[in-house]
Amino acid sequence: MSGASAKTHDRRRLRFSLALVTLVLALAWPQARRPAERLPAGRTVQQAVAATEAPDLSKTIIALGRGFDGRVGIAVRDVDEGWTASFDGDSKFPQQSVSKLWVALAALDAVDRGRMALADTLVVRKDDLSIFHQPLRKFVGANGYPVSVRELIRGAIAQSDNAANDMLVAHVGGQAAVQAILDSHRLKGVWASPPEKVMQAQIAGLDWKPEYSFDRTFWTERDTLSPEARSVNLDEYLQDPYDAATPVGLVTALARLQRGELLSPASTDLLLDIMADTETGPSRLPAGLAPGWRLAHKTGTGQVMGPVATGFNDVGIMTAPDGHRYAVAVMIAQTRRPTPERQDLMAAVARAVIAHHDRHTTAQTGVYGQASGDATHSP
Repeated sequence: MSGASAKTHDRRRLRFSLALVTLVLALAWPQARRPAERLPAGRTVQQAVAATEAPDLSKTIIALGRGFDGRVGIAVRDVDEGWTASFDGDSKFPQQSVSKLWVALAALDAVDRGRMALADTLVVRKDDLSIFHQPLRKFVGANGYPVSVRELIRGAIAQSDNAANDMLVAHVGGQAAVQAILDSHRLKGVWASPPEKVMQAQIAGLDWKPEYSFDRTFWTERDTLSPEARSVNLDEYLQDPYDAATPVGLVTALARLQRGELLSPASTDLLLDIMADTETGPSRLPAGLAPGWRLAHKTGTGQVMGPVATGFNDVGIMTAPDGHRYAVAVMIAQTRRPTPERQDLMAAVARAVIAHHDRHTTAQTGVYGQASGDATHSP
């Protein structure tokens, strides 16, 4: 072969090799790009791609979503492996009190940056009070009630106290400041909420008044509105919630929180510990837990109009006995089904996660059932 022919042959081989590499990368790229945030520590690209498939869990979640009479979104994210399974996971749903998580995140971010301290004391006065569930209200007298930032965070998350939440919203700089923190962490599919008292009044078609914090004033004025007017306002809210989030956005954010990507180690541990002490919603996700499993979660419950319930949610992080973690979100935007059926759906999702984990771990090691002492849990 002449020198010119050899060079031509080499160039053709090089072009062929480059084309082959390009083809392989093109085929692999759709899967390799699926993890939305950086890979969990210790994971390789090959492991992450292999871990994006959970067909058993996806099938169950889709069946649960389709089988429920109402508009529901479900998402599960494997915190340690990076895959997500969902049903209507990219649509916007009302968060209701789930949005308190992001207010707490903003407050703890400010603590981490030295802009406030957990021990800082605020005085809650009657004009600061909110609406609906607010255990803090009983302590507020004529001279107000002093409470620390740490206590406000615990009240907002563990007790879902609307007054505690609204105090924190004001203290961190308002809804825009909370949104700025979400944006700074590039959290997609999660939006900051207005203060509870403002949002709940808007949903009903009313402007907030301080007297709504007491007695039955809010309910009395809401009852003066025609059912047609209330229905229009509620429908507008459900179509474009002021406190929107997508189920996939929520589980992605929760996974990043669990992995310590959003807050300092101390603040991460504090928020997760408080979530683990949540008092609300014991018959939601917690009802589906098996022995040895742990849950750190936050519930949300919206307004009810006649037979229609809205914003019935539970989101959290499930931890298996072996330490494996899953972020879970079940969001019911609107339904006419009674409370027990809504709770049963959430418990069924938790059981589906456990069943997947048991099957997956047994397939990998063959010893999970013996090590944990748990039988396989069917959804």
